[in-house]
Amino acid sequence: MSNKKTSGGFPLIVSAIAILICLVIGIVVYKFVLGDPANFDAEGPEKGHPHNFFGIMYKGGFIVPILLGVLFTVICFFFERLITIQKANGAGNTDKFVAKIKSLVAAGDLDGAIAACDKQKGSLGNVVREGLMKYKFVQNDSTMDKESKVAAISKALEEATALELPMLSKNLSVISTCASIGTLVGLIGTVVGMIRAFGALAAAGTPDTAALATGISEALVNTLVGILSSALAIIFYNFFSNRVDQITYAMDEAGFSIIQEFQTSGK
Repeated sequence: MSNKKTSGGFPLIVSAIAILICLVIGIVVYKFVLGDPANFDAEGPEKGHPHNFFGIMYKGGFIVPILLGVLFTVICFFFERLITIQKANGAGNTDKFVAKIKSLVAAGDLDGAIAACDKQKGSLGNVVREGLMKYKFVQNDSTMDKESKVAAISKALEEATALELPMLSKNLSVISTCASIGTLVGLIGTVVGMIRAFGALAAAGTPDTAALATGISEALVNTLVGILSSALAIIFYNFFSNRVDQITYAMDEAGFSIIQEFQTSGK
Protein backbone atom coordinates (compact mmCIF):
# COMPACT_ATOMS: atom_id res chain seq x y z
CA MET A 1 0.00 0.00 0.00
CA SER A 2 1.45 3.36 -1.00
CA ASN A 3 0.21 6.64 0.35
CA LYS A 4 -0.38 9.48 -2.06
CA LYS A 5 -1.42 13.05 -1.54
CA THR A 6 -3.01 15.81 -3.50
CA SER A 7 -1.02 18.82 -4.57
CA GLY A 8 -0.14 21.11 -1.69
CA GLY A 9 0.12 24.30 -3.74
CA PHE A 10 3.21 26.48 -3.63
CA PRO A 11 6.33 24.92 -2.04
CA LEU A 12 8.04 27.07 0.61
CA ILE A 13 10.64 28.55 -1.73
CA VAL A 14 7.99 29.33 -4.37
CA SER A 15 5.81 30.98 -1.71
CA ALA A 16 8.72 33.21 -0.68
CA ILE A 17 9.41 34.12 -4.31
CA ALA A 18 5.69 34.82 -4.87
CA ILE A 19 5.67 37.24 -1.91
CA LEU A 20 8.75 39.04 -3.26
CA ILE A 21 7.18 39.27 -6.71
CA CYS A 22 4.02 40.76 -5.19
CA LEU A 23 6.12 43.38 -3.38
CA VAL A 24 7.94 44.22 -6.63
CA ILE A 25 4.58 44.53 -8.42
CA GLY A 26 3.45 46.86 -5.62
CA ILE A 27 6.50 49.08 -6.21
CA VAL A 28 5.96 49.07 -9.99
CA VAL A 29 2.28 49.99 -9.60
CA TYR A 30 3.22 52.76 -7.16
CA LYS A 31 5.87 54.23 -9.45
CA PHE A 32 4.26 53.91 -12.86
CA VAL A 33 0.50 53.74 -12.24
CA LEU A 34 -0.09 55.86 -9.15
CA GLY A 35 2.87 58.09 -10.00
CA ASP A 36 1.76 58.73 -13.56
CA PRO A 37 2.15 62.48 -14.28
CA ALA A 38 -1.39 62.48 -15.66
CA ASN A 39 -2.61 62.06 -12.07
CA PHE A 40 -1.09 65.45 -11.06
CA ASP A 41 -0.97 69.04 -12.17
CA ALA A 42 1.85 70.52 -14.27
CA GLU A 43 4.41 70.30 -11.44
CA GLY A 44 4.37 66.48 -11.58
CA PRO A 45 4.06 63.75 -8.97
CA GLU A 46 6.75 65.02 -6.61
CA LYS A 47 5.64 68.63 -6.10
CA GLY A 48 2.29 68.83 -7.83
CA HIS A 49 -1.20 68.41 -6.43
CA PRO A 50 -3.08 65.20 -7.27
CA HIS A 51 -6.01 65.31 -9.67
CA ASN A 52 -7.56 61.98 -8.67
CA PHE A 53 -7.52 59.18 -6.13
CA PHE A 54 -4.48 57.52 -7.72
CA GLY A 55 -2.55 60.72 -7.21
CA ILE A 56 -3.68 60.93 -3.58
CA MET A 57 -2.54 57.33 -3.05
CA TYR A 58 0.87 58.17 -4.50
CA LYS A 59 1.21 61.02 -2.04
CA GLY A 60 0.70 58.49 0.76
CA GLY A 61 4.44 57.90 0.73
CA PHE A 62 6.83 54.97 0.79
CA ILE A 63 4.46 52.78 2.86
CA VAL A 64 1.95 52.60 -0.01
CA PRO A 65 3.98 50.20 -2.22
CA ILE A 66 4.47 47.92 0.79
CA LEU A 67 0.73 47.91 1.43
CA LEU A 68 0.07 47.22 -2.25
CA GLY A 69 2.50 44.30 -2.00
CA VAL A 70 0.53 42.95 0.97
CA LEU A 71 -2.73 43.35 -0.96
CA PHE A 72 -1.35 41.57 -4.03
CA THR A 73 0.04 38.81 -1.79
CA VAL A 74 -3.42 38.23 -0.31
CA ILE A 75 -4.95 38.04 -3.80
CA CYS A 76 -2.18 35.75 -5.08
CA PHE A 77 -2.52 33.26 -2.24
CA PHE A 78 -6.31 33.41 -2.46
CA PHE A 79 -6.14 31.94 -5.95
CA GLU A 80 -3.39 29.50 -4.90
CA ARG A 81 -5.49 28.13 -2.03
CA LEU A 82 -8.68 28.21 -4.10
CA ILE A 83 -7.14 25.99 -6.79
CA THR A 84 -5.43 23.67 -4.31
CA ILE A 85 -8.44 23.15 -2.03
CA GLN A 86 -10.75 22.73 -5.00
CA LYS A 87 -8.43 19.98 -6.25
CA ALA A 88 -8.28 18.47 -2.77
CA ASN A 89 -12.06 18.53 -2.57
CA GLY A 90 -12.14 16.17 -5.54
CA ALA A 91 -14.86 15.50 -8.08
CA GLY A 92 -18.53 15.58 -7.12
CA ASN A 93 -20.31 16.38 -3.90
CA THR A 94 -18.48 15.42 -0.69
CA ASP A 95 -21.60 14.40 1.23
CA LYS A 96 -22.80 12.20 -1.62
CA PHE A 97 -19.37 10.57 -1.85
CA VAL A 98 -19.32 9.76 1.87
CA ALA A 99 -22.86 8.34 1.66
CA LYS A 100 -21.85 6.20 -1.34
CA ILE A 101 -18.79 4.84 0.47
CA LYS A 102 -20.93 3.97 3.49
CA SER A 103 -23.41 2.04 1.36
CA LEU A 104 -20.71 0.20 -0.61
CA VAL A 105 -18.81 -0.80 2.53
CA ALA A 106 -22.04 -1.91 4.21
CA ALA A 107 -22.77 -4.07 1.15
CA GLY A 108 -19.28 -5.57 1.31
CA ASP A 109 -18.28 -4.12 -2.08
CA LEU A 110 -14.79 -2.94 -1.15
CA ASP A 111 -13.57 -2.99 -4.75
CA GLY A 112 -16.45 -0.73 -5.74
CA ALA A 113 -15.66 1.61 -2.86
CA ILE A 114 -11.99 1.75 -3.88
CA ALA A 115 -12.99 2.48 -7.47
CA ALA A 116 -15.20 5.33 -6.20
CA CYS A 117 -12.20 6.74 -4.30
CA ASP A 118 -10.06 6.61 -7.44
CA LYS A 119 -12.81 8.44 -9.31
CA GLN A 120 -13.17 11.06 -6.60
CA LYS A 121 -9.46 12.11 -6.98
CA GLY A 122 -9.32 14.26 -3.87
CA SER A 123 -7.84 14.27 -0.38
CA LEU A 124 -10.99 12.62 0.98
CA GLY A 125 -10.77 9.87 -1.64
CA ASN A 126 -7.09 9.32 -0.88
CA VAL A 127 -7.70 8.90 2.86
CA VAL A 128 -10.69 6.59 2.44
CA ARG A 129 -8.83 4.53 -0.16
CA GLU A 130 -5.96 3.89 2.25
CA GLY A 131 -8.42 2.73 4.90
CA LEU A 132 -10.20 0.43 2.44
CA MET A 133 -6.93 -1.03 1.16
CA LYS A 134 -5.91 -1.86 4.72
CA TYR A 135 -9.42 -3.24 5.32
CA LYS A 136 -8.94 -5.67 2.41
CA PHE A 137 -5.43 -6.54 3.52
CA VAL A 138 -6.32 -7.49 7.11
CA GLN A 139 -9.77 -8.92 6.41
CA ASN A 140 -8.61 -12.48 5.83
CA ASP A 141 -5.35 -12.32 7.77
CA SER A 142 -5.59 -15.23 10.20
CA THR A 143 -2.47 -14.16 12.10
CA MET A 144 -4.18 -11.08 13.57
CA ASP A 145 -7.04 -10.88 16.02
CA LYS A 146 -9.96 -8.54 15.37
CA GLU A 147 -8.73 -5.87 17.75
CA SER A 148 -5.37 -5.74 15.99
CA LYS A 149 -7.08 -5.49 12.60
CA VAL A 150 -9.20 -2.57 13.77
CA ALA A 151 -6.08 -0.88 15.12
CA ALA A 152 -4.31 -1.41 11.77
CA ILE A 153 -7.20 0.14 9.83
CA SER A 154 -7.35 3.07 12.24
CA LYS A 155 -3.61 3.62 11.90
CA ALA A 156 -3.82 3.58 8.08
CA LEU A 157 -6.59 6.18 8.17
CA GLU A 158 -4.68 8.35 10.64
CA GLU A 159 -1.48 8.20 8.59
CA ALA A 160 -3.32 9.09 5.38
CA THR A 161 -5.12 11.96 7.11
CA ALA A 162 -1.84 13.24 8.59
CA LEU A 163 -0.40 13.23 5.08
CA GLU A 164 -3.25 15.23 3.57
CA LEU A 165 -4.13 17.82 6.23
CA PRO A 166 -0.86 19.81 6.13
CA MET A 167 -1.33 20.20 2.38
CA LEU A 168 -4.81 21.63 2.93
CA SER A 169 -3.76 24.20 5.51
CA LYS A 170 -0.45 25.04 3.88
CA ASN A 171 0.08 28.77 3.09
CA LEU A 172 -2.97 29.77 5.11
CA SER A 173 -0.42 31.22 7.54
CA VAL A 174 0.61 33.69 4.81
CA ILE A 175 -2.96 34.95 4.51
CA SER A 176 -3.41 35.15 8.29
CA THR A 177 -0.12 37.07 8.61
CA CYS A 178 -1.25 39.55 5.96
CA ALA A 179 -4.48 39.98 7.93
CA SER A 180 -2.45 40.89 11.00
CA ILE A 181 0.12 43.20 9.46
CA GLY A 182 -2.04 44.98 6.87
CA THR A 183 -3.77 47.30 9.32
CA LEU A 184 -0.62 47.79 11.41
CA VAL A 185 1.51 48.80 8.42
CA GLY A 186 -1.30 51.09 7.27
CA LEU A 187 -1.39 52.79 10.66
CA ILE A 188 2.37 53.25 10.57
CA GLY A 189 2.02 54.94 7.20
CA THR A 190 -0.76 57.15 8.52
CA VAL A 191 1.27 58.21 11.57
CA VAL A 192 4.29 58.98 9.40
CA GLY A 193 2.09 60.96 7.02
CA MET A 194 0.48 62.93 9.85
CA ILE A 195 3.89 63.77 11.32
CA ARG A 196 5.05 64.92 7.90
CA ALA A 197 1.89 66.99 7.32
CA PHE A 198 2.07 68.79 10.67
CA GLY A 199 5.82 69.25 10.26
CA ALA A 200 5.31 70.94 6.90
CA LEU A 201 2.57 73.10 8.42
CA ALA A 202 4.86 74.17 11.24
CA ALA A 203 7.69 74.95 8.84
CA ALA A 204 5.41 77.18 6.76
CA GLY A 205 4.92 79.49 9.74
CA THR A 206 1.37 80.44 8.82
CA PRO A 207 -1.74 78.24 9.15
CA ASP A 208 -2.75 76.64 5.86
CA THR A 209 -5.87 74.59 6.41
CA ALA A 210 -6.03 73.49 2.78
CA ALA A 211 -2.49 72.08 2.90
CA LEU A 212 -3.21 70.43 6.25
CA ALA A 213 -6.39 68.80 4.93
CA THR A 214 -4.55 67.56 1.86
CA GLY A 215 -1.76 66.13 3.99
CA ILE A 216 -4.22 64.34 6.30
CA SER A 217 -6.18 62.86 3.39
CA GLU A 218 -2.95 61.57 1.86
CA ALA A 219 -1.91 60.04 5.17
CA LEU A 220 -5.26 58.30 5.63
CA VAL A 221 -4.78 56.52 2.31
CA ASN A 222 -2.38 54.20 4.10
CA THR A 223 -5.08 53.25 6.60
CA LEU A 224 -7.54 52.64 3.79
CA VAL A 225 -5.28 50.26 1.86
CA GLY A 226 -4.16 48.52 5.06
CA ILE A 227 -7.72 47.91 6.26
CA LEU A 228 -8.75 46.70 2.79
CA SER A 229 -5.87 44.20 2.73
CA SER A 230 -6.63 42.96 6.24
CA ALA A 231 -10.37 42.67 5.60
CA LEU A 232 -9.84 40.60 2.45
CA ALA A 233 -7.26 38.42 4.20
CA ILE A 234 -9.62 37.73 7.14
CA ILE A 235 -12.49 36.83 4.78
CA PHE A 236 -10.28 34.55 2.67
CA TYR A 237 -8.71 32.89 5.73
CA ASN A 238 -12.07 32.11 7.31
CA PHE A 239 -13.45 30.85 4.00
CA PHE A 240 -10.57 28.43 3.44
CA SER A 241 -10.48 27.34 7.08
CA ASN A 242 -14.14 26.42 6.80
CA ARG A 243 -13.48 24.44 3.61
CA VAL A 244 -10.62 22.56 5.28
CA ASP A 245 -12.83 21.79 8.29
CA GLN A 246 -15.52 20.39 5.99
CA ILE A 247 -13.05 18.09 4.25
CA THR A 248 -11.57 17.00 7.59
CA TYR A 249 -15.03 16.21 8.97
CA ALA A 250 -15.83 14.14 5.88
CA MET A 251 -12.56 12.21 6.35
CA ASP A 252 -13.42 11.47 9.97
CA GLU A 253 -16.98 10.47 9.12
CA ALA A 254 -15.92 8.11 6.32
CA GLY A 255 -13.12 6.62 8.44
CA PHE A 256 -15.46 6.02 11.35
CA SER A 257 -17.90 4.27 9.03
CA ILE A 258 -15.17 1.96 7.73
CA ILE A 259 -14.02 1.02 11.21
CA GLN A 260 -17.56 0.60 12.51
CA GLU A 261 -18.47 -1.67 9.58
CA PHE A 262 -15.39 -3.83 10.16
CA GLN A 263 -16.14 -4.12 13.87
CA THR A 264 -19.69 -5.16 13.01
CA SER A 265 -19.04 -7.64 10.22
CA GLY A 266 -15.26 -8.05 9.86
CA LYS A 267 -13.40 -11.20 10.76
